[in-house]
Amino acid sequence: MSSQKDLIAPADPVNLENYQPERPDWTIDQGWERYTEQEHATWRTLYQRMTKLMKGRACELFERGIRELPMDSDQIPNFVELSERLHKHSGWTVVAVPGLVPDHIFFEHLANRRFPSGCYIRRPHEMDYQEYPDVFHDIFGHIPLLMYPLMGDFIQSCGQAAVKAHQLKQDDVLERIARLYWYIVEVGLVQEEDGIRSFGAAIASSEKEILFALENPSPNLVKFDAKRVMRSEFWIYDLQQTYFVLKDMNELIRIAHLNLDAMTAELKGIPDIELGDLVSEDHVLQRGTLHYHEQKQPQATAA
Repeated sequence: MSSQKDLIAPADPVNLENYQPERPDWTIDQGWERYTEQEHATWRTLYQRMTKLMKGRACELFERGIRELPMDSDQIPNFVELSERLHKHSGWTVVAVPGLVPDHIFFEHLANRRFPSGCYIRRPHEMDYQEYPDVFHDIFGHIPLLMYPLMGDFIQSCGQAAVKAHQLKQDDVLERIARLYWYIVEVGLVQEEDGIRSFGAAIASSEKEILFALENPSPNLVKFDAKRVMRSEFWIYDLQQTYFVLKDMNELIRIAHLNLDAMTAELKGIPDIELGDLVSEDHVLQRGTLHYHEQKQPQATAA
């Protein structure tokens, strides 16, 4: 009788609504040998495209990670081999999961320096922008920066804080952590000597978003402030209306040591900030036109 993992092709996103994991930590076997040549070709195309696009757009540390890991460019990386290289540098490993997993499972892995990655890879019509994280997003977008303590230690601190909040049933703290994680790890920007650069994984793995975040007049660009970010709603299924810009990558050290319990208590009763809104305290680096999302609004209303 076939097990669930035998029925899951690496390139197929899994509907997790009724999914019953075989392992308590939701890990699965990557099934690297089941990837097709077409799927490896998709990785190859994306890798070539994004390494070319990142020049002058990605932060220096991200580009350095791509060079120093190194990462397979011609085929989807084998997680076992990639983990061996990564662990030597930073103590992190990559574990395969069936897609998006419950928050407490996700953060438990991060707390123990394990990065959970989906196995499937996007389809040809999703090359520019993939709504759900795939293996290219998870590996190309995240792993280069996990080489270094600035990001590796920060992500682990998020995991540890989230595990604690989950155990104490502090849903409000969990929400604040999720917002920090999203606006830093997924869609973060940083100010470098030669301009604003990207380091967030969602941006690094998307041609559409790296150009949108750095060169389009539509989004707001706002100087990072932790309390502001913890009040900011987010939406993971589209380009951002607002991106937050760190003053430098060393700011991650300070953020990792914030007292999130105390800050959550301070923010209690203060209203959240809706998508695209600016507030008087914002240090605005670019006041966006919001044209991209305004164009889509009538369609959303009609739906």
